[in-house]
Amino acid sequence: MRPTLYDYVLSPSCYKARLMAALVGSELESVAVDFHPGGDHRKPEFLMLNPAGTLPVLTHGGLILTETTAMLVYLVRLAGRCEWLGGEDPASAARVQQWLAFSARLTASLGLARLHDMLGRPADIDAARWAGTLCLRELESALVENRLLGEDFLAGNAPTVADVACFPYVMLAPDGGVSLDPYPAIRAWTRRIRALPGFVEMPGIHRLHDLRPEPGEAEAAA
Repeated sequence: MRPTLYDYVLSPSCYKARLMAALVGSELESVAVDFHPGGDHRKPEFLMLNPAGTLPVLTHGGLILTETTAMLVYLVRLAGRCEWLGGEDPASAARVQQWLAFSARLTASLGLARLHDMLGRPADIDAARWAGTLCLRELESALVENRLLGEDFLAGNAPTVADVACFPYVMLAPDGGVSLDPYPAIRAWTRRIRALPGFVEMPGIHRLHDLRPEPGEAEAAA
């Protein structure tokens, strides 16, 4: 029996679960939820499943998960791909957990700005964009430091659940009026993720081969 994902195609949080499943080679059953404009996540039948009224929701047998990071960990362990959890080293595991916590800040800032601009969600848009910009600056600095250490991803040389948790809201920051142009290390990191075997798209996030080269790449390859 496959896990079932209650899904909204334009939700970056739902996309995290779809992307994680694809990267570890798992299949999901999908139940579309009309988040906008239908508001099905607020209807009684959905609230019986998840009283918080949030998406995504992942069910598998009698298990019901309503927190996205828990879904990522579950999908990885279900597939037997525990390398995505960062290994047994305490420092590596702690780095993964730190970035998972950071991903919640991305949702609360860049995600809120996107909801405001795309779906009209009430928000202090200037505060949301500024908080998102601070997150991007922090992420850019960390990725530059990692590259100096020879590391390509957030928690080391290999991708982990931390990269999947942070990737969608960063990639979609321009939907909320926050440009990625000032952050070359972030843009390079997103390209590495889009080049991973099994990568799947969502609206607004395309595969690497569909994109123009980064400035300077064509000259470097010549």
